[in-house]
Amino acid sequence: MKVRWLGLVLAVVRDLREQRAPASPEEVADFETDVLAGFVLARASAGLADATIRGDVGHLEQVRVWFGKSSWDMEAADADIYFGKVLRDAAKGTRLARTQALTTYFQFLELRHKVEIHQLTGRVVECPIDEMNRPRGARTPRCVSHPAKPASVRKRWATSTREGQPTDSCVHRANSQRLSRSASRPVRCFGTAPARRS
Repeated sequence: MKVRWLGLVLAVVRDLREQRAPASPEEVADFETDVLAGFVLARASAGLADATIRGDVGHLEQVRVWFGKSSWDMEAADADIYFGKVLRDAAKGTRLARTQALTTYFQFLELRHKVEIHQLTGRVVECPIDEMNRPRGARTPRCVSHPAKPASVRKRWATSTREGQPTDSCVHRANSQRLSRSASRPVRCFGTAPARRS
């Protein structure tokens, strides 16, 4: 039905999702496998080591086995139960690694598959780990700044090197330090006990 008025056209629009049949459990399982394979490929393309990716996938599989449903169905209350009861006595590193794997996976889902999952299941993907149930002790990466070298060290280095090569005095000082250190240690020959000093 179209209505024309002053050059504008109005039309009735229907939502196509109402016409789409719900996804079967097999389709959801196949999609979940494809998403996990995409996650592995994305992590590999980011340059992570195979062992790290295997560890993340292992953590995700353990959460999935406990949950018994697709990971994207997990809510904050489920994470509360999992981390508060199931993993309560687990090592701190295990809890942190599992939390990080789950958080990273949900970031991947939200960035790449949010619309597909909503179309397939009707659910909006949201990470079940929030500030209230995140295990404490997660280390945040920090920038390391090296302290400036004192002027005396810079001056000594500048006078002891010539175009990046150590000077004779620098080599002599290093050799004399090495000799003085070795003189204080017992000499050891192959197959013999150290010589005793009296």
